[in-house]
Amino acid sequence: MATTLDSYITPKVENEAVEAAPGVMRHDVEPVNAKDDRPLYVDRVAIHPKLVHGTFRNLKWIVMVLTLGFYYLVPWLRWDRGPTLPDQAVLIDFADQRLFFGPMEIWAQEFYYVTGLLILASLVLFLVTALAGRVWCGYACPQTVWTDLFVMVERFFQGDRNARLRLQKAPWSPEKVWKLGITHATWLFISVLTGGAFVFYFRDAPTLAYEFMTGTAPYIAYVFVGVFTFTTYALGGLAREQVCIYMCPWPRIQGAMFDDHSMLVSYRPHRGEPRGPHKKADTWDGRGDCVDCKQCVVVCPVGIDIRQGAQLECIQCALCIDACNEIMGKVGRPPNLIAYDTFHNLEAAKTGGTVPVKVFRTRTILYMVLIPAVLGLMTYGWVNRSELQLNVLRDRNPLFVRLSDGGIRNGYTLKILNKRHQTRQYKVSIEGLPATAVDPKLDFVGFKEADPVIDVVPDSLRAIRVYLSLPKPAVSQLKDESTDLTFVVTDIEDGSVARRSTKFRSPKK
Repeated sequence: MATTLDSYITPKVENEAVEAAPGVMRHDVEPVNAKDDRPLYVDRVAIHPKLVHGTFRNLKWIVMVLTLGFYYLVPWLRWDRGPTLPDQAVLIDFADQRLFFGPMEIWAQEFYYVTGLLILASLVLFLVTALAGRVWCGYACPQTVWTDLFVMVERFFQGDRNARLRLQKAPWSPEKVWKLGITHATWLFISVLTGGAFVFYFRDAPTLAYEFMTGTAPYIAYVFVGVFTFTTYALGGLAREQVCIYMCPWPRIQGAMFDDHSMLVSYRPHRGEPRGPHKKADTWDGRGDCVDCKQCVVVCPVGIDIRQGAQLECIQCALCIDACNEIMGKVGRPPNLIAYDTFHNLEAAKTGGTVPVKVFRTRTILYMVLIPAVLGLMTYGWVNRSELQLNVLRDRNPLFVRLSDGGIRNGYTLKILNKRHQTRQYKVSIEGLPATAVDPKLDFVGFKEADPVIDVVPDSLRAIRVYLSLPKPAVSQLKDESTDLTFVVTDIEDGSVARRSTKFRSPKK
C-alpha cells in the first residue's frame, strides 16, 4: 500500500519558481498526516519541518533553553544541609529512602507528598488544556523539547527543509555519508549527556561524574545511561512525531477536556476561503486571504494541514501561525488568518458574528478551586509535619508466650524515625492497658536498664526490640484476647511525642 500512495504521502522538493503570490513561494507538498481518506497501514514518511521565524518560534526557543538548562544543570546545584546530609540541591536518594528538594526532605514514609505534587501538576495541566489546548505538548513536553533540539542539529549540518529533502533523495556519496554521520554522531552525544544527567539525580553528581571518567562507577549506572541514551536517540532522533501520534495517550485524553470555548490553533475559513494563488494585479474582492502557499504545512513538525480543521496530531506549537503571519505581511493582508480561536467563535464568524472568550466555565472553575485546595492541604500538612515518627510491628509468630508465673508476654519491634539533623534521646512508655497492683513490664533487648534512654542519630531510623509482659492478675482483667495498646515515644529535650496503636494478644477467655 505504501508504494501506491507515494504520490500522496511523500514530501516533495518544492519548485521554487512557482509563486502563490508576489514574493511568496508556493510549496508543492501534501500533508503527511492528512485528515481525510487516511490509509490504515502505511510506511512512515520522514517529516522535515522548515525553519520559521516569529513570536511562537521565539517562545519555543526560550522554553527549550530554559527546560534543557534546568534538566542538565540542576544536579550540579548545591544546598548546604549540614555535615551529615548530602549537599546536592535535588537528589533522589534510594539508598537512604529520601528525596531532597532544596530545603525539603521527603522520607519514604512521606511519599504522599509526591503523590500530592503529581495530583497538583495534573490539575494544572487539565486547566491549561481546557483553556488553551495542548500547549504542554507544543512547548514543554520532553519529546517536543528534545525533538526541537535534534531538528536544530539536523538543520545545522544538513540545511533547511529543501536541502534535507534533496540529501534524502540523493544517491550515496562522501558528502551524504559525512552529513548523515555527523548528524547522528551529534544526536548520540546529546543522548549520552541526557542519560548521564538523568542518573546524576540519583547520586552525588560530581562524585558520579568522576567515577564515570575513571571507570569506577557502579555497573548499574552504566546500564541506565545506556538505556536512556538509546531511548533519547530513538524517540527524539528517529521516531519524532510518531511518539506524539501513536505512542502518547495524551492526544486521546485531551478530547475529553476541550469544549467550544477552548482556545486552539485554528484556521479561520471565513477569512481564508475561497483560497488560491494571487497575482500582483489581482483584486482581493470575491476571494479569501489564503494564497494556498502551504507554508503552514511545511513548518508543521507533525506533518498536518491546519486548514483541514482540528486534528488529533496537532500539538498546538503554533508554528503555522508564525508562518502564515509572515505571508500575510508579504501580501498586505491582516495577520492571524491562523490563530488561537474557539470552536464557538469560528461558528459565529460564519454569519459575521463574534463570541467573547469564556474563561470562567464549569470545568475551569472546578480546576481553579481544586488547585489551591490541594496546595493548601499539602502546605498545611508540611507545616504541621512531625519530625518524630513511630511505627510498631507486633510479633505474629507466636502471637503471645505464656510465662511460668501465669503471665503473658508479647513481642514488638519499635521503629523510631528521627528526622532532625541532631542526635535525639527518647523514652518509651505504654498506654491503654488496665491498671493493676503490678505494672506491665517492658524489656528492651540490648539495654541493661529497665527504662533506658534511646539515642537515635540524625536523619535515621532505629529499630528496637521490646517485650511487654503482663502478670497473671493483669491478664485476668483483660476482657478479650485482643486488647488495644498504645506505645508512646517522648523526646526528652523538647517533649515532643509520637504515638502508635497496636494490640496485646492473650489466650481466649
